[in-house]
Amino acid sequence: MVNVSTLLLSISSLLITVSAWTTRQTPQMALPSSETPSPLVTSRQPHKLKDGRGTFLGFRDVKDVPGLKSEASVLMPDGGLSPCVIRVLGVGGGGCNAVDRMLETVVNGVEYWAINTDAQALGRSKALGAKVLNIGSSVTRGLGAGGDPEVGRMAAEESREDIAAMIQGTDLCFVTSGMGGGTGSGAAPVVSEIAKESGALTVAIVTKPFAFEGRRRMRQATDAIAKLRQHVDTVIVVSNNKLLEIIPDDTPVTAAFRVADDILRQGVVGISEIIVRPGLINVDFADVRSVMKDAGTALMGIGTGVGKTSAEDA
Repeated sequence: MVNVSTLLLSISSLLITVSAWTTRQTPQMALPSSETPSPLVTSRQPHKLKDGRGTFLGFRDVKDVPGLKSEASVLMPDGGLSPCVIRVLGVGGGGCNAVDRMLETVVNGVEYWAINTDAQALGRSKALGAKVLNIGSSVTRGLGAGGDPEVGRMAAEESREDIAAMIQGTDLCFVTSGMGGGTGSGAAPVVSEIAKESGALTVAIVTKPFAFEGRRRMRQATDAIAKLRQHVDTVIVVSNNKLLEIIPDDTPVTAAFRVADDILRQGVVGISEIIVRPGLINVDFADVRSVMKDAGTALMGIGTGVGKTSAEDA
């Protein structure tokens, strides 16, 4: 007769042997590529700087930012890796036109957004590759602001959470707009306020209307720029009327507006390229922040040169 305790001991030894053999024979299962954690992800939340402004996100997964559907996560400029997140927000008709022109100039590491109350006008920007946000769906029903800055302001306030989610995680935020209309004049100060509250270095590059556009638009532009100054670190104001001095007298009206849009493009692209393109004397985002933080009104000069004395000529 077999002893019961001896039988139980034999069964236990057999189970341990089978378990050990199974462990040795079972291959390690690799995680699917979609579940493999990215080696670039180092933090889920932005780190606030000591002075209370700005963020440093490093390399991260943008899906960690609630509400943000952006695909621009890691910036890859020529010659190096930049953790600086740059977004360009075109507000209103003039701002969206400027964004459309900027898309013609390839600048790696810059994300473009078109913000407007006119849903139909956003279709063109989306087709060119910009991300779009239709604000004030209840206030305007996607039909525009009708040249009334107060409607533009209410539309931006209605979509405040959407704008905040879009800007979240931005280090350098450009707000570009043509002042004098409804959406640009009313919404641009609100968008700038949200951007600055998020900790981003906020730079506004806006235009004042041509004289032939009328006194009302000029008055609305002046009031909007005064409000804008309170919510940005730096504001660059381009007077469209001054452009008439450098373009031929027989220039069509449509061409004159394109020149104004191109000036906005040169301002945004010029500052962005300083950061994302390494040079002989390298300038990083911290240098730009030191110069432009709470700087107020700024002037922008553009020059070109060719040959041995190109820098001096420019």
